[in-house]
Amino acid sequence: MSAIACNEAKADYTALAESIDSGLDAGLTVSQIKEALSQLYAYTGFPRSLNALGTLQKVLEQRQSEGKTTEEGVEASPLPSNYNALEQGTEVQTKLSGQPFNYKFCPAEDYYLKAHLFGDIFARDNLTHADRELVTVSALAGLEGVEPQLAAHVRGARNMGLTDAQLLAIPKVLQERVGKMEAHRVAVAIQQLGISDSANDHIASDIYVQNYVDLKSSWQRGEPNTAYAQYFIGNSYVSPYDGGMVNVTFEPGCRNNWHIHHKQVQVLICVYGRGWYQEWGKTAVKLEPGVIIEIPEGVKHWHGAAKDSWMQHLTYHKDVQEKADNEWLEPVSDEQYNTLQK
Repeated sequence: MSAIACNEAKADYTALAESIDSGLDAGLTVSQIKEALSQLYAYTGFPRSLNALGTLQKVLEQRQSEGKTTEEGVEASPLPSNYNALEQGTEVQTKLSGQPFNYKFCPAEDYYLKAHLFGDIFARDNLTHADRELVTVSALAGLEGVEPQLAAHVRGARNMGLTDAQLLAIPKVLQERVGKMEAHRVAVAIQQLGISDSANDHIASDIYVQNYVDLKSSWQRGEPNTAYAQYFIGNSYVSPYDGGMVNVTFEPGCRNNWHIHHKQVQVLICVYGRGWYQEWGKTAVKLEPGVIIEIPEGVKHWHGAAKDSWMQHLTYHKDVQEKADNEWLEPVSDEQYNTLQK
């Protein structure tokens, strides 16, 4: 369920479909998933919620065509005739928050939270209150800039009955099935609550998220470029993708040696930061997000980051002929490089 909620928040509907299918295989019911995706409109918005429900429908159609068994589950019980949404929602919100909460700045919002979210929605019993908080925490982990709400709901999940072991399982699931950054966000919130184990502490650590440049780039830093380190000044990192595309990350001041691609054309697509590309005997070209460089076969050149900025570019080769190779040459000297900063 954690992966389903997080992928809904990220609007990654391909990954969401896979998570839904896996969840149904693992014993989740259609009713439980439908309820979770409906609840999330209050946290991620109607468009994501509706698109996610549409994804669920497609998965169910596909499973039916494949002859897979799918458990429908039970719908929520009818509410009693004397049900008071505002009263019940206030009680639920107080338990979740650990104290009474009144948003006096915006009374209308306060009413919606109490009567609708924690009243009408939480009253539906096809998910427990603990289940609902697991869904909320997992979804908020998929969103940037909502760390205060994430931390509050991690506390709330504990108050609503999730055990420490169940909380600690969330970042591990997200790490395996969604992404490192999402796992990191919730691991930090759990750690701040004083809950920890070695795995969670690792996911929460700064070292763990070094695959994300300054936590500002959405492109992974990747692994140290040890295979070609001898041809670089400074540290570089590589993150390969399917089809031969590679994301190369250069730390500030890092650049590769002059080199030549024989019998192939290299393409660079800058996606983050600032850097330089230079051909022998020509003026250096600034690399910024959106700049695309097509390097002709046989041209001596180098590329790297600016002195004061990380830089990431995607790269691939085309028009590759038999016996294509790279010829690595002398380093770009500090004297040459420093003239570009003026």
